[in-house]
Amino acid sequence: METRLPSSAPRWMAIRRYARPGLRPEDAVGVLGANAVLILLMWVRHGGLDRLGTVADAATGLGQVTALLGTFLALLQLILMSRAPWLDRSFGRDRLTAAHRWVGFGALWLLGAHAVFTTLGFALADGESFLGEAWTLITTWDFVLMATVSLTLFAAVGFSSVRQARRKISYETWYGIHLYAYLAIALGFAHQLVVGTDFVDDPIARAYWIALYAVTFGLLIGHRFAAPVAANLRHRFRVSNVVAETDDVISVYLSGRRMEDFSVRAGQYLIVRFMTREGWWRAHPYSISAQPNGRWLRLTVKALGDDSRRIADLPVGTRAIVEGPYGNMTRDRRASAGVLMVAGGIGVTPLRALLEEFSATADVVLLYRARSAADLVFRAELELLASIRGVTVRYLIGSRRDVFGQVDPLGPRSIAAMVPDVAERDVYLCGPNPMMEAVATTVAGLGVPPGRVHRERFDD
Repeated sequence: METRLPSSAPRWMAIRRYARPGLRPEDAVGVLGANAVLILLMWVRHGGLDRLGTVADAATGLGQVTALLGTFLALLQLILMSRAPWLDRSFGRDRLTAAHRWVGFGALWLLGAHAVFTTLGFALADGESFLGEAWTLITTWDFVLMATVSLTLFAAVGFSSVRQARRKISYETWYGIHLYAYLAIALGFAHQLVVGTDFVDDPIARAYWIALYAVTFGLLIGHRFAAPVAANLRHRFRVSNVVAETDDVISVYLSGRRMEDFSVRAGQYLIVRFMTREGWWRAHPYSISAQPNGRWLRLTVKALGDDSRRIADLPVGTRAIVEGPYGNMTRDRRASAGVLMVAGGIGVTPLRALLEEFSATADVVLLYRARSAADLVFRAELELLASIRGVTVRYLIGSRRDVFGQVDPLGPRSIAAMVPDVAERDVYLCGPNPMMEAVATTVAGLGVPPGRVHRERFDD
């Protein structure tokens, strides 16, 4: 089969720029901190400090504070789950992934503390045992059973996100468990509405919390449902081809109507669900592996889970529901004349698209790490880019000892030898997280400023 590069992108794609939102990380921290202080001040206004005279009251008061802050973090978690493109463009997937993890665990711990402190306070006041009081609250108080179910669902979502657990379950299972976060929030809202001090006693606080819920669910509905529905009605994406790149790597080509108007960039990814009997309800992230050309998009996936293994059997013509694009690892972040790309395994996927885009305007070096030659994806295309457009491609194949004896092939000595001017380049990374962390540390030691290191997580 003849290997050729996809045709060049149309001129409009070469000059289009995303508007940069004004929200910076420090702005976000300020807004979140101000809301946390406001929540605490409203608790004080409701007499929270006046009810701390006894141990029982102090425990109950802590239960109220942790409930308020935990609910706030839970709503923030839903905003992070809204897939708002401006969040991706402002902070990048790497920061959002870290924020999603820590906000989620923070919400879980605070809501768990609320249950413990509240039950303890009531038990001390009533002279009951902790377990006996817990049973009384669950079986006799309005909506406490509902809140208990909500906390249990949050705990299931949190435990499934622990790295050790995440490695042992498929993406499909993990994604399905995470859908219960929406139900947990809804059940928790009913509990807060009926028994929460802010809702019962203070119309100003009630308006504040209702506004928070309205904004959160407005973002969710707008970005998770309304925007994808509008885009898919407009473009009507379908599978136009399925190609096996290696034994376990498959590329899917999507086409549709008015593809030239679909604003996607090399280096970004899409959330896609293929409308088959087994896959219509499951959405997966797929990186774009070729520069968008206004006619079709190529998505490439490694067969890691049940759904990705079914990709090879997708019939041509299958409808696809597309969300996105997401991610900010694009050429807009480049600040140097030269670019170093470091790919690990299937992490070459977004870099392959960027390589094609950068090759016309930058001096590009790609270091491609793989276990064996059979694991190299797009080798023929990479070599064609190297011969036609002057891109430098180096394959680092095998174990560390196989490549450079006792020297780490992506360590400081190796990178400095292969790319002597690395300090003058932007560095784009994609691959397993330990590899990216190690390379980021290495290039920082070689003089690359943190702002010129760009990475894409794909295995969280």
